[in-house]
Amino acid sequence: MKEEVTELVPSLRKFAFSLTGNIHDADDLLQNTIEKLLTKPLPQDATLMAWAFRVCRNLWIDEYRAQKVRTSAAVSPELQAKNEAHLDEALSGGITLKQVSKAMGELPPEQRETLSLIAIQGMSYSDASEVLEVPAEAIKSRLARARSKLSNMLNPQQEVVL
Repeated sequence: MKEEVTELVPSLRKFAFSLTGNIHDADDLLQNTIEKLLTKPLPQDATLMAWAFRVCRNLWIDEYRAQKVRTSAAVSPELQAKNEAHLDEALSGGITLKQVSKAMGELPPEQRETLSLIAIQGMSYSDASEVLEVPAEAIKSRLARARSKLSNMLNPQQEVVL
């Protein structure tokens, strides 16, 4: 099991980065994902790859929700300004494809996840369908909408209409 998880680390790291938009948060998410993979038994009806990506995605959703609660609880304007400045710095620092990363960050989460799994991870529609627990038709639709939105954001003068 440890060897199989080790083989998934590069792909999981890319996926975590596509979700978080920040290499430090991605590494934290990857660490939490691996910890969970190694401490929880693999469900009988799941492949390791699909389960690993699902665990990573679910941990990110949990952290995203918790972060929203913490941010809204910080009523001090100076704390909110610091959080926004930190987020801007994290998104722009160290990203080599800044425009693409920014455009990916503007996609709805379900489109960003789908695009990441298919285009970046190279998963098949059926594998992505299993990871995200949606029908393959939904994967195809999300992917088409994500590609169209990205194209429009990166090339506004050549707008793509679905």
